Amino acid sequence: MVGIVGPIGTQELVIILIIALVIFGPKRLPELGRSLGKGIREFKKSTNELTEHITEEDQGKAKVEEAAAAPEGKEDDGKVAAAESGPREAETS
Repeated sequence: MVGIVGPIGTQELVIILIIALVIFGPKRLPELGRSLGKGIREFKKSTNELTEHITEEDQGKAKVEEAAAAPEGKEDDGKVAAAESGPREAETS
């Protein structure tokens, strides 16, 4: 039984196309092909957008986890370095 359900070969594809041609006719078949192509394109676009959204969320969570795991002194490196360099000299006019 497992061998019955397998990938579609060339012969099976030709048979399916002939049956579709008989059922829908030569005028309607190009319309169905275009509609099917548009549907597949929209599906791919939606799955790509969903994948990008999930990836962005994962990256955001990783940044939050890094910030939470960092020691307190490490988070403000720029502020600490500015404070260590001393006060700036006042400009005189």
